[in-house]
Amino acid sequence: MSLLNVDKLDPNSGTALEIGTSGDTVTVPSGVGLTLTDSTLLLPTTITSTTEVKTNKISPATGTAFALGDSGDTFTVPSGATFANLGTATGFAAISWQAVTTGSTLTAVAGNGYPIDTTSNTCTITLPASASVGDQLIFLDYARTWGTNKIILDSNGLNYQGQDDTYTVEYDTDGETLNIVYADATKGWIPLNDDDVTDAPTPPPTQKAIYGYGGSAAGTVSMTNLVSSSGVVATDTTGVGTARQNPGAACYGTDKAIFAYGYSSDFTAISNLVSNSGVVATDVSGVGTARNELSAAGYGLDKAIFAYGNTGSDTAISNLVSSSGVIASDVSGVGTARRKCAAAGYSTDKAIFAYGVTTNISNLVSNVGVVASDTTGVGTARYGAGAARYGGDKAIFAYGNTGSKVNMSNLVTNVGVVGTDVTGVGTAREDANGGAGYGGDKAIFAYGHSGSYENMSNLVTNLGVVGTDVTGVGTARFNLAATGYSLSA
Repeated sequence: MSLLNVDKLDPNSGTALEIGTSGDTVTVPSGVGLTLTDSTLLLPTTITSTTEVKTNKISPATGTAFALGDSGDTFTVPSGATFANLGTATGFAAISWQAVTTGSTLTAVAGNGYPIDTTSNTCTITLPASASVGDQLIFLDYARTWGTNKIILDSNGLNYQGQDDTYTVEYDTDGETLNIVYADATKGWIPLNDDDVTDAPTPPPTQKAIYGYGGSAAGTVSMTNLVSSSGVVATDTTGVGTARQNPGAACYGTDKAIFAYGYSSDFTAISNLVSNSGVVATDVSGVGTARNELSAAGYGLDKAIFAYGNTGSDTAISNLVSSSGVIASDVSGVGTARRKCAAAGYSTDKAIFAYGVTTNISNLVSNVGVVASDTTGVGTARYGAGAARYGGDKAIFAYGNTGSKVNMSNLVTNVGVVGTDVTGVGTAREDANGGAGYGGDKAIFAYGHSGSYENMSNLVTNLGVVGTDVTGVGTARFNLAATGYSLSA
């Protein structure tokens, strides 16, 4: 092998210098630098699949446009490598649009766009079980029918807007487009746009219910009765806490409950928290004005409110309950002071108080716990009725006393409008104050006073239809309270 040491090579003639002949290999050894003092490097016409070219910059030979490859070519960014865009990228298809979905279920894949046609049915969409930061999905209302048949998102173990996947995420606006991106494990999927800010995650429905306290033939009691997710009332559980009549009860923290206030030997403001397994805790010193014959309901997804009642005279004060079960001090009342009204949640995050001695007015409660002024009542004025959420977003008032005991009911729409009287089913009675949601979308009324103490129950379907009497379980009593609790069946 010959060795040629020179400082410069020039072409023998003209200005073109050729190194080697076709088929030759010219090697620059490892560790040797190749310096270009001209801005132009002309490579051979053909670069084989085994050729590796390493450079820090590639610029167009002329002008400002640089073409990488030819039509039909594929360029691969290897696993572990990063493609960094420091300028403006155009022509990259981030979303791959799919055919129109008409079915009742869809399993979504990150990076896809889905036109969803709900003309014939609701569509439940399962999001990916795992996601990376920046993953994106788009859903659009293909036929402008989401207002009739909504879409439901199952976040499949991941969070959605910071809430875990026990929450229900629904979109029900005609013509809506939902564009979501995965942020991180804390917030999960977040809408870039959803055209309707009210479509936030909603609490999962309560599956079980609990009745507690009340007055019986033997006197005031502190016992409770749990209700299963299929509406079966259990036998008595020995009570915890002070025995009393006419307390209020509501769900808080999405899956727990609270009993508070009532009358034992005097008006009281004590409360008892209930775990998500239905266990009643010992007394907590009361906050707010001691009273009985009040009502309570959940609001704002995970909080509760107690309002109205009897302190020796009718009152309209209210007390908010935090998502951790802490009762706040009195809020000056709004609306007509009264006792023995009833309350329930409606929509996804609001509440309604209605009826009472002796009126049929109602007061709506916003999702931040603000009680509105009186709404002219619908239905027969009465007191001692019960109320419960049903159908996921509606409410029902039933039973009570109009001067005599009745079994009529009044349905409440998901915008808080109370309907006219519905002819009653079951034994007419009052002072049950014992309506509760169960089984996700149904309700139950139980106990009360028909002229004698009762322990019968009446189930309410997810369409608001009250069923006939079911033989009672547990100690017959009245002036008790009830609420839903527990997210699991």
